[in-house]
Amino acid sequence: MSLLSDLKYKYNLAPIHEKIIFVNIGVFAVIAIINTIYFLATKSHFSLFQDYLALPEDLSQLIFKPWTFLTYAFMHNSFWHLLGNMIALYYFGRIFLTFFSVKQFINYYFVGGLVGGLIFVISYNLLPALVDESAVLLGASASVFSVLVGATTKSPNYVLNLFGVFQLKLWVLTVLYLISFIALIPYANAGGELSHLGGAIFGYIYTKQLDKGNDIGSWFGNTVNAILSWFKASKKGNLKTVYKDKSKVGGYTKGEFSEFNNQKKIDIILDKISKSGYESLSTAEKEFLFKAGK
Repeated sequence: MSLLSDLKYKYNLAPIHEKIIFVNIGVFAVIAIINTIYFLATKSHFSLFQDYLALPEDLSQLIFKPWTFLTYAFMHNSFWHLLGNMIALYYFGRIFLTFFSVKQFINYYFVGGLVGGLIFVISYNLLPALVDESAVLLGASASVFSVLVGATTKSPNYVLNLFGVFQLKLWVLTVLYLISFIALIPYANAGGELSHLGGAIFGYIYTKQLDKGNDIGSWFGNTVNAILSWFKASKKGNLKTVYKDKSKVGGYTKGEFSEFNNQKKIDIILDKISKSGYESLSTAEKEFLFKAGK
C-alpha cells in the first residue's frame, strides 16, 4: 500500500475530530512547502495564502473576502501554533464525542469558529483600544474552545487523568483557559483572545439550548447537506430509489426501535458520568459511548 493510499485509509477510518486534524495538518504542510519553494526561488515571502485565507479586521477588505470567516480556522502561523491547537482538538474532541453526535460536533466546531471570527471583526471596529489597530485572525482556537466549553457545560464534573498522576475536573481546566484568555487581552494577541472567548461563549449557549430542545447550530449542517445534495443531484439527475423498512414492532420500525434503545442506554450512562465521573464506567460502557459518538 502506498503512503497516499495508507493515509486515505486512515483518514476514512478516523473519527470526525481526527479528520479535521488531518485537514489542518495537510493545509499547513502544503502552504509551508509552497512558501519555502517561493522563498528559495525569489528571496521574498509568499503572502497570497494569508492575504486571501486569513480573516481581516478591515470591513473594506472583508466585504470582498467573506469566505475567510471559514478559511481562517485552517490557517496557522507556525508549527507550534498548529501543534497546540491540534493536541487540544484531539483530546477535547474525544471528550465531546462522549456526549454528542458527529453532526453536533461539526456544528459546534464550525459555527463556533464563525462566532469567534465575528467577535474579532466587531472588536476591531468598535472597541476603542483596537479600532486603530490592523490585524488578521488565524487558527482553529475559537472552534476548539467551542467544542471544549460545549462538553464542559454538558458534564462539568468529567474527570481528566493528567499524565496518569493527578485528576482534574473538566470545569476547572476550562475556567483556567478562560481566565488566561481574559488576562492576556491587554498584553498579547487581543483579537485572538477575544475570538477564543467568542467560540467559548457559543459552545456554552449551544449546549444550554440543546438541553432545552433547541438546536441553534443545526442550520450549518443543514446548509452543508443542502449544498452537497445539490451537487449530487446535478451529477446523478433526479432519479432516486427509496428503500423502506416496512417491518414494524409495536408500531415502530426495527431501526426506530433500536435507536430508541440505544438512546436510553446513552442517557443512563451519561447520568452515571454526571454522578460518579467518567472513570466509574465499565470498559463496555466506555466502548459503547465511543461507538455511539461516531
